[in-house]
Amino acid sequence: MALLVVLLGLGWPAQTAPPAPKQDQNIPEEDAAVKPKDYTFNPLQAVHELKAGDYYFHRGKLPAAAARYTEATRWNPQNAEAWFKLGLAEEKQDDAKQARMAYEKLISLEPNSKRASEARKHLEQLH
Repeated sequence: MALLVVLLGLGWPAQTAPPAPKQDQNIPEEDAAVKPKDYTFNPLQAVHELKAGDYYFHRGKLPAAAARYTEATRWNPQNAEAWFKLGLAEEKQDDAKQARMAYEKLISLEPNSKRASEARKHLEQLH
């Protein structure tokens, strides 16, 4: 008990609220919430998003998977695997338009690949 009294008397820092985040000086305050994300080419981030999408896809969380695959395509628009998996996720959600767009993008990137051949089969089934 004496130890507790001694510890309390040592002046442990009180719980305080974290400091407010600094606002970007170039954006008016009302527009700060809608600042677009800057998608500069980042293949490592694309791979991270792809793995996260796989995690959600295998657990049946298709909207989350599609969102992660979309992010992967934004970080690396040349990532054919991300386009293919985005097509699969959209197709499983019955969004034929988005699935078609993803498959067509994949085919334009890798027209002679095995994955492009699979995408063509999926496109035929969508019609």
